[in-house]
Amino acid sequence: MSFPLVSIAVYNSVVFGVFSNTQRLISQHRYGNCNHPPTLMDLALASMATGAVSVGIGGPVDLVKIRLQMQTQTFLEANLNLKHRTGGVSVQAAYRGPVHCVGTILRQEGVAGIYRGSSAMMLRDIPGYCLYFIPYTFLCGWISPDGCLSPSPFSVWMAGGIAGAISWGSATPMDVVKSRLQADGVSFNRYRGVIDCISQSYHSEGLKVFFKGLTVNAVRGFPMSAAMFLGYELSLRALREQAETNP
Repeated sequence: MSFPLVSIAVYNSVVFGVFSNTQRLISQHRYGNCNHPPTLMDLALASMATGAVSVGIGGPVDLVKIRLQMQTQTFLEANLNLKHRTGGVSVQAAYRGPVHCVGTILRQEGVAGIYRGSSAMMLRDIPGYCLYFIPYTFLCGWISPDGCLSPSPFSVWMAGGIAGAISWGSATPMDVVKSRLQADGVSFNRYRGVIDCISQSYHSEGLKVFFKGLTVNAVRGFPMSAAMFLGYELSLRALREQAETNP
């Protein structure tokens, strides 16, 4: 968990920064006013741009995290071919930590290896961020009292939580594919790409395989997204107040 913990601040800064700045550029270009209320199309374009850019940082972070979490299981299946695990088996992990994991992937698979599963992640994140920022924007406006210039902390928390649950729940099928592609390759390669992964997973486990973890993702998405949106909005508010106080 050390690698995602270190990188989460940078990742979220990029995500929220790309979304807000893309939305501002779209408003400036279309309406000549960066403060113009965004339309559904504006939000969709900004969300899709965010999803595409986020893969550049999120792909390697997720890859390292999944490789470290799954390496022992994959190593056993690939090299020992154990049908029944016994307590007396000693297994040497493929990676000693995040830095060693990155170095090993670069040495064995090249730069392309760092972005294994990125196509599936892009298919997850582009629609996923549309179902993240669009529901948040409309829910935040709907929950906020009439005549209120800025949403209350409760409105932000509730709208962010609901948006997170919607986004993560709907992203589960492609998240399963992405995770399987990224876990693949520790000791052997099972899948040739996104389509092959979908096909093999469906034929071996059925349609239900793509909905594994849906409940966990939706439940996790609420508090996580509520906290992120609340922190983002409160930070912006504090920065604006400081700028007005000290122009």
